[in-house]
Amino acid sequence: MKKKLTVIKVGGKIVEEKSSLNSLLTDFATIDGCKILVHGGGRSATKIAAQLGIESKMLNGRRITDAETLKVVTMVYGGLVNKNIVAGLQSRGINALGLTGADLNIIQSKKRPVKDVDYGFVGDIENVNVAILTELLEKDIVPVLAPLTHDGEGNILNTNADTIAGETAKALAGDFDVTLIYCFEKKGVLRDETDDNSVIPFISRSDFEEHVASGIIQGGMIPKLENAFKALEEGVLEVVITLASAINSTEGTRLKK
Repeated sequence: MKKKLTVIKVGGKIVEEKSSLNSLLTDFATIDGCKILVHGGGRSATKIAAQLGIESKMLNGRRITDAETLKVVTMVYGGLVNKNIVAGLQSRGINALGLTGADLNIIQSKKRPVKDVDYGFVGDIENVNVAILTELLEKDIVPVLAPLTHDGEGNILNTNADTIAGETAKALAGDFDVTLIYCFEKKGVLRDETDDNSVIPFISRSDFEEHVASGIIQGGMIPKLENAFKALEEGVLEVVITLASAINSTEGTRLKK
């Protein structure tokens, strides 16, 4: 029988503010079974870059990562944000280990090719080191993954945290019963984006297609859910989209095959 594994992705806004971070870590610490936390940290990176006189450039919500910006995100994601989370978990009795993709060769990627846009030093994931992550989890160590990977040639690459969570969940689905939770600023996928209480509690693939066709699901939520269903197709048991404050509840939107 496979062990249970929960992979949680949480955005920078939650982990960058003390009160919301404390609440998240307290809830996360009580989750049963093996667990992995994947975090962002974009607001802190933007703030510190500005203090250093480095302009932050965004396109469709994605950071353009030139050489100077890469230095900032490496310091902020892999250092400041990551280690604050690790320290907070240690204080709650959770033996956490903060990692970038380069540490223990956890996640290798390749630099995104230039097409219509040059995203700079941004990585597209090629491999997740299942053996090492499994060994850590079997030893009751909780990996805390920063949104950074490496290319195997000595280069760090900025990598989307949603993608890291999804690829990690899929890679480990062969050895664990994996639930993937995306913490979102809304209570879940909404039937009416102007009504925060109009959460759709369950969405199947056919429901999703119908909701897209009718315009209920639109914009950036479409690729998020496409990626979620791909994770289900590749072995993840369940994907949940919910508030960070609801990771231990039945609230939110659940996706199953």
